[in-house]
Amino acid sequence: MDKPTIFISYSHKDEKWKDLLLPHLKMLQQEGHIMKIWDDREIAYGDNWYDRIEEVMKDADVAVCLISADYLASDFCVKEEIPYLLERRKSEGMLMVPVLLRPCAWEAISWLRQLQIIPRDDKPVSTDYSETYEVVFTDLARSILEYLKTSNAKPFTPRPPLWSPPEKCDIHRMPVTGAELFGRQKELELLDEAWESDEINVVSLVAWGGVGKSTLVNKWLEKLDADNYYGAQRIYAWSFYSRGTGERVTSADLFIAEALAWFGDPDPTVGSPWDKGERLAKLIQQERTLLVLDGMEPLQSYLDYERGKINDPALAVLVSDLARSNPGLCIITTREEVADLSQFPETIHQKDLEQISAEAGRALLRVGGVNGTDAELEGIIRDFGHHALALNLLAAYLHEIPGHHVSNTSEIPDLDIPEKEGRHPRRVMAAFEKRFGKGPEVELLRMLGLFDRPAEGKSIAALRAAPAIPELTKHIQELSDADWLRLLNKLRRSRLIAAESQHNRDTLDAHPLVREHFGQQLRQEHTHAWREGNSRLYEHLKATAKQYPETIEEMMPLYAAVGHGCQAGLYQEAMDEVHWRRIRRGQEDFSLSKLGSFGADLAAMYGFFDQSWRQPMSGLTEASQALVLSDAGFCFGALGRLAEAAQLIQVSLESYIVQENWKAAAITSGTLSELYLTMGDLAKALDCARQCVELADRSGDAFQRMGNRTTLADALHQAGQMEDADTAFREAEALQKERQPEYPLLYSLQGFRYCNLLLSQGKNREVQNRAGQTLELAKQQLGLLSIALDHLSLGRAHLLQSRQEGTGDFSQATTNLNQAVDGLRHAGQQDYLPRGLLARAGLYREQRNFDRAQRDLEEAMTIATRGNMGLHQADCLLEYARLYLALDEEEKAREQLDTAEEMIERMGYHRRDREVEELEGQLG
Repeated sequence: MDKPTIFISYSHKDEKWKDLLLPHLKMLQQEGHIMKIWDDREIAYGDNWYDRIEEVMKDADVAVCLISADYLASDFCVKEEIPYLLERRKSEGMLMVPVLLRPCAWEAISWLRQLQIIPRDDKPVSTDYSETYEVVFTDLARSILEYLKTSNAKPFTPRPPLWSPPEKCDIHRMPVTGAELFGRQKELELLDEAWESDEINVVSLVAWGGVGKSTLVNKWLEKLDADNYYGAQRIYAWSFYSRGTGERVTSADLFIAEALAWFGDPDPTVGSPWDKGERLAKLIQQERTLLVLDGMEPLQSYLDYERGKINDPALAVLVSDLARSNPGLCIITTREEVADLSQFPETIHQKDLEQISAEAGRALLRVGGVNGTDAELEGIIRDFGHHALALNLLAAYLHEIPGHHVSNTSEIPDLDIPEKEGRHPRRVMAAFEKRFGKGPEVELLRMLGLFDRPAEGKSIAALRAAPAIPELTKHIQELSDADWLRLLNKLRRSRLIAAESQHNRDTLDAHPLVREHFGQQLRQEHTHAWREGNSRLYEHLKATAKQYPETIEEMMPLYAAVGHGCQAGLYQEAMDEVHWRRIRRGQEDFSLSKLGSFGADLAAMYGFFDQSWRQPMSGLTEASQALVLSDAGFCFGALGRLAEAAQLIQVSLESYIVQENWKAAAITSGTLSELYLTMGDLAKALDCARQCVELADRSGDAFQRMGNRTTLADALHQAGQMEDADTAFREAEALQKERQPEYPLLYSLQGFRYCNLLLSQGKNREVQNRAGQTLELAKQQLGLLSIALDHLSLGRAHLLQSRQEGTGDFSQATTNLNQAVDGLRHAGQQDYLPRGLLARAGLYREQRNFDRAQRDLEEAMTIATRGNMGLHQADCLLEYARLYLALDEEEKAREQLDTAEEMIERMGYHRRDREVEELEGQLG
């Protein structure tokens, strides 16, 4: 066996210290303990100096790093030598010894903190020059000798961590990424500084796919792990990443549910998406927590007018609340800047990751074994867009060519696709494909292109099963188990698929751009194989998923089955057999009413539409097309995306009218009226309300005839047409009495609307009588929303009575309004919750409990603003004006009133005209 080599890494400004060290090491060489001591002065003139250094680093058994400020300021030493040596230390156990030569702030260097530095007392060798260096270098030589004599001995143990271990840590969902990270020292330092800062709450790393965002975060997490995560009490990481730029719809529902459970929420299914996001933020804020959200771009809007806005309301609330207040740190990686963070410039840092530098690119290629001069390498780095993924793949591609020379890149053609869609890495993928030919390598990569997530072993087995699918599994079916493993190893060496997962060893994964490239190719060039592969996955998931899942996690295979079924062209079957029967459970609406999984449902329904979200696929019947339009519109509305909801529901309405399905049309038109009313478009709300009454009469359905008249009455009330509204409510109540003589009063939502009008007329006694009766019915037969709305009507009625009588007794108002707010939260009714909060804010104002009034008002305004709820926004502004008047802050009151008045006039919200006049009078 060859004797060991010692590699000395140093700055030329410290050459005198290197020369003083050499005699101590040459003693070991003369006695035959080591073969060679190597430093860069041995490079002959004209040698390819990097290749020579890399060759020695690769073969060295011991690396001695002579530490000084000059050494740590050297880009070559720190960015090219050190990463390679650290990787060898980690993977092969190579001895790496840093020797502190001169005073410097070495403690600030993260990789040095992982090692035991020499001298052991951390005093620089240069202290008392005449004696200390002899002692230190002698100690170093003895320690190296002991290491070399003892198999696998490691004389220097890492310094003990400064922090205690975290209470909980879960980072297994982060994608497996490359081992190398070059040219990112500044970004690693940025993350260190953000964690230590009291001001920065969120860091967002922004770049297109393949630049190395996830690799950067993974390396930082590895570094933190060596020091017990720098005092973090909890660490939680989640990756949303999917197929790539084509995937615009996904959901945060599973993340929210699992994160709530992990952080200790007693019931993750309770509440609206907004409420869940707020609860999760509060749980995270309780302790110093590191939260990583990787690959957020599928949950961000791609529309020009709101590009980068987080579409999922629970996630949007979580991120905004953490940006506002966070004792720990939230790290986001994404392809788009997060628009929601722009309102927090003092507490967030959005970092655009530049493409990899020429220096870092050289190091990456050199470590990958690529040969060529520096100038040649830098030219190729430019040609491949300084793209980290492209260069990683390129190094693996060239490694299979004798000589590994960079000149062989000339055989890789360019592609006519935008750079932001991964042109440069796709060039190398296309070159690999040409090299592989029509063999199992390309088939496996195409198989992974069927997935928008890591592929589980059972799903891969379903695809590999007989009969073979031409262009997808023909050659794979001929492989033995040993050949299959060799195929996996080959593609892993080529870096086209990820290394084996430590947590799920039978799961296969690839970079999203790799999946996207081969999936897109399969779909466009081999349509039959694309459909057959998706069909097989659809049947597999449909058969193996729980028949009727009870949790979001259990539901995910069915959501995936719907996606694969749609890709296979099985639109109607996927809708009827999976989405409607097993996910929604028919009229029970289980996934929405019990799990609140609006986002996941919407993501699944994406497959039923073309890319514009306007036209359902022709493979659905006309009735199913109308149904999926209204369902998607409802989900968009529940997620606060009201404009998109209105567009879909309008198309659905037109479809029902063409089909002469008058009942469905009446329901849809009523929903559209309520939507426009919430948005503050009173004119459209009235038009739709009148239409829904006409359609209900055509349908002959007694409930729709009654209920839709209250929809019209409510719109008339908000528009200030009180007499017409009163007439419509009386007509509705007559129909109710005719329909259910045993329940002659309007109840539930219909009754709440009528009570709202009566309270506007000052009839608080009548409301107390009505709501008192319907509350008993709601408790016996109806749901949470009906109970909460009756408490809200009673609370407002008692508050109005207390004002009229001037008794100062607000006990009944307090009891009912607290129950109303709690009930609305529990029911998950985000569009009604501001009503309860506003009423309770008014109560607190009457009681001069201004802090609580302000808190409820802020929450109501936040919800109204997030959901684009124009009427509620105007109501909040009016209540703010009243609050500021009570606080004797007339200037602020005037500002709120002016804004409210402009909104009320623009929307036609004339119900509030009298209140505006009263406030104007109070302000003089």
